[in-house]
Amino acid sequence: MVQDKVQTFFFIFTTMRKLFLVLVLAGLFNQLTAQVQSPEAFLGYKIGTRYTPHWRLVEYFRYVAQQVPQLVKLEQYGLTNEKRPLMLAYVSTAPNIQNLETVRQNNLRLANMGSDGGTASEAGPVVVWLSYNVHGNETSSSEASMLTLYALVDPSNTQTKEWLKNTLVIMDPCLNPDGRDRYVNWFNSMVGTQYNPDPQSREHAEPWPGGRTNHYNFDLNRDWAWQSQIESQQRLKKYNEWLPQVHVDFHEQGPNAPYYFAPAAEPYHEVITPWQREFQVMIGRNNAKYFDRNGWLYFTKDGFDLFYPGYGDTYPIYNGSIGMTFEQGGGPAGGLGITTNDGDTLTLIDRAQHHYTTGLSTVETASQNAARLLKEFHHFYNDALNTGSGEYKTYVIKRRSTPVDLESTLDRYLTGNGISWAYAGKTAAYRGFSYITGKEEQFNVEPHDILLTAYQPKSVLLKVLFEPVSKQAAPKNFPYDITAWSLPYAFGLDAFAVRDRIAAGAQKEETPSFDSTISKIKANSAYAYVLPWKSFSAAKVLARLLKAGVRVRYSNEPFTVNGKNFDPGSLIITQASNRQFADRLPAVILDAAYKEDDYHYNIEAVRSGFVDKGHDIGSSAVALVQKPRVVLITGEGTSSGSAGAIWHLFEQQLQYPVTLINANDVARVNLGQYNVIILPDGFNFRFLTDRVLNEQLKTWVRQGGKLIALQGAVAQLAQADWGLHNKADSSDTRKRNDTSYSIVRAYQNRTIDRLDNYNSGTIYKLSLDNTHPLGYGYPDYYYTLKEDNSVYEFIKEGGWNVGVLKKNNYISGFVGSKAQAKLKDGLVFGVQDLGRGRVVYLSDDVLFRSFWETGKLLFCNAVFMVGQ
Repeated sequence: MVQDKVQTFFFIFTTMRKLFLVLVLAGLFNQLTAQVQSPEAFLGYKIGTRYTPHWRLVEYFRYVAQQVPQLVKLEQYGLTNEKRPLMLAYVSTAPNIQNLETVRQNNLRLANMGSDGGTASEAGPVVVWLSYNVHGNETSSSEASMLTLYALVDPSNTQTKEWLKNTLVIMDPCLNPDGRDRYVNWFNSMVGTQYNPDPQSREHAEPWPGGRTNHYNFDLNRDWAWQSQIESQQRLKKYNEWLPQVHVDFHEQGPNAPYYFAPAAEPYHEVITPWQREFQVMIGRNNAKYFDRNGWLYFTKDGFDLFYPGYGDTYPIYNGSIGMTFEQGGGPAGGLGITTNDGDTLTLIDRAQHHYTTGLSTVETASQNAARLLKEFHHFYNDALNTGSGEYKTYVIKRRSTPVDLESTLDRYLTGNGISWAYAGKTAAYRGFSYITGKEEQFNVEPHDILLTAYQPKSVLLKVLFEPVSKQAAPKNFPYDITAWSLPYAFGLDAFAVRDRIAAGAQKEETPSFDSTISKIKANSAYAYVLPWKSFSAAKVLARLLKAGVRVRYSNEPFTVNGKNFDPGSLIITQASNRQFADRLPAVILDAAYKEDDYHYNIEAVRSGFVDKGHDIGSSAVALVQKPRVVLITGEGTSSGSAGAIWHLFEQQLQYPVTLINANDVARVNLGQYNVIILPDGFNFRFLTDRVLNEQLKTWVRQGGKLIALQGAVAQLAQADWGLHNKADSSDTRKRNDTSYSIVRAYQNRTIDRLDNYNSGTIYKLSLDNTHPLGYGYPDYYYTLKEDNSVYEFIKEGGWNVGVLKKNNYISGFVGSKAQAKLKDGLVFGVQDLGRGRVVYLSDDVLFRSFWETGKLLFCNAVFMVGQ
């Protein structure tokens, strides 16, 4: 009896102690979570009543992570160009956060990319990635991110607690901090004590270049696949370490547009799976449920397609995710509030609430369908590994001379996208599609050719990026972006697409030995040193040499020395012209030529100026490179993206000085200090429409200056009586005088009729005069990306038609029938002699989004070679 009482007492005591500990822990947890302040309490204002600068946004995320570390982990994954932090917040339940690395490794195992050898489990939490504010002046989403974060950790929100049991949410609160702060700081300096909703008020008219882009004016939402920018490079490294099942990219559009969410508009790329289509509809229906409840306007299946791979929806899709764009009306014109065409006032409060709602709706839908999402994700990557995506099973890149450095640029690009490659092991004959001829033909795979197999986890992305033609049905709406981007054309590669699986040889090649080349250069007994001009890397070497004060020559003709052949453009550095360096010249050359990944394996030390074949080094066929003193015109009237690409090329890639001058300040500038002026793409260079300033610019060229014009700037020069003529002008005159019934159209066909004249961004093959300095380093062709229908009449006298578009040279992409009929028999790249100077016409964008690698050397030819 006593023993039973003792046992009962200890049972009660033990039970009470456990209960007490549970209550204490629960109390501590509730006390801790209850201390998390809402964004309004933390910031001191309601979200949407004013703009939150980036540093305060970061502060709130850091604050929440400090308050509830068991629910939120914050990670800084990089810095912007202006040194603002790039952050990720991982939000889930305490067990999931505690086992975050285990969750990540399992997710990679599901994608057949795990490194720990473990078995993939489809029972793990589903990963949802929310990306905010990639366009800096589409500001409402970063405001919404704080509301979303608070809802996920708020102890009173039982719904989100339930969702997070099987869901990990990764939040990037601001992909473009530099652009956001550019806009926010400008707006805060423009607005009064009360915002003015009148659309004509200055607070709704953002000045050039706007906050949409990053520091170098790049659109980061076109850069996912190409990763040309530091923000993209750092973000995609983290993204590919996780590979979420769901990704949402939050945006804004014009203030009069309702909210847009998935499902997307056609065209869909053919690789998009039935499940990826189905889940888009599921998300859309769930979003619609909340929007219907609140009476908010929205639309789906219109405007925003799923084709071009550089977006925050398509890139995740091609990596197995459900990628989606959500677009809120407002944009940079929205300010804190704006009167719409309907007479309503759209406020920042409204915009943030809408994004907050779709963000939580996405988490909810993912949680409710977690098992299916994980299963389909696993199937996507199993299918990629076992069957290989697409009709072509191997892409072969011939390691011949191309305008791009394969060993660095291509490898960095493929590695950044998680695409594996290897070298061929032996010679064998295959039949495949030649990117150069556009035909199926027999060819030999040779040792050390680069092989990319379709049987790999990133098979779908590989197909999308390398397929010769991206298939799509005839569009019923205007494509949202370019429809051609195949990497062998963009990189200028000699490549083949093969239907067979080709066995690889070595996965890695041993680093070549430079000892023999270096020892020859260090010997200091050379008469001169010769560097081949075959890639953009050569241009970077030239830029370093010129900055170092080295006097560099180049050959206008091919020659042979030491039994080796050198093409026009090859760089020649003589001891006699660089006596100021004395015995340090070899070291200066080595420092320029063997820096980082820009290796030049074939630097030739020659002992005599007497060559084996061709013109001697001292002949008139060898010219001195005059050091360019470069001006880039920027500001109002120019395309900020075009100007930014050129700025980025000079500053980050060439590391060569360039002076940026605003177009409206040209009249006050002493142009005599410079010998190269670059006009980026633009729509209204006022100094070209001013008769006096236009003539002053011509005089500067006649006196020996070099003017380089791109795209729209070429069109303006053609209109400003510089001697170039757009072929479309004469045909447009004939159309205006047309009185036949062919001009009568049905209203219902208005979109289709306009598509006939539309060019969505297509690839054409140009005939290139590679004997002209503008074409040095290239074969006799060039793949150009045409974004419009412009071709120009041939320069008849005093100039050179270097890049010519002939008949039947269309390669890929959507172009309307009428537009295609115009794109023939005209000039695309040319050089016009004007007095002692030159005008270089580049009517297509040779630096397109910095991924059109084959064009970079052409641009450098314009800067360094033409007119010397």
